[in-house]
Amino acid sequence: MKFNEVMHLSFYTDNMAAMRDFYEYKLGLNAKIIMRYEAYKGKSDRGYWEKQAEINPTGIAYIFIELAPGQYLELFPKAEGQLAHEVPDTRLGYSHFALMVDDIFKAKEELIRAGINIDIEPNKGQSETWQMWIHDPDGNKFEIMQYTDKSLQFKGNIEEDQKKYGQ
Repeated sequence: MKFNEVMHLSFYTDNMAAMRDFYEYKLGLNAKIIMRYEAYKGKSDRGYWEKQAEINPTGIAYIFIELAPGQYLELFPKAEGQLAHEVPDTRLGYSHFALMVDDIFKAKEELIRAGINIDIEPNKGQSETWQMWIHDPDGNKFEIMQYTDKSLQFKGNIEEDQKKYGQ
């Protein structure tokens, strides 16, 4: 099996307006799909969403925000009975996602102009790739990254690791 790319990342939010403001206006990304509950009217196999189609037809079921061509962030409004957000890095599983830029320092300036706080300033990680960290209004942290000529993501280090550790 061959995968071509990551198609989307998906998050539930209890503050759709703040999340849309952050991703669409502050980061300058574009919503590509806004699906409203009315699309699920008469779809008895869709349970909760069909009920929402009756009581809240113009409510947002989900939004796809385009991160790069063919790659999206999908936002769902909080569903009935969902628990609150976890504090980042307190549970196993999801940690973060990363977005690539051509110029990390220009990106930092644009983020600051948009009113976004930089959690970790641009620095080169152990993989020789530039990184900086920010978070969205729900606390989902993510990296902004820029490759260098020495980035291990291009050349890898498996052979060196196997020589050193024999695994």
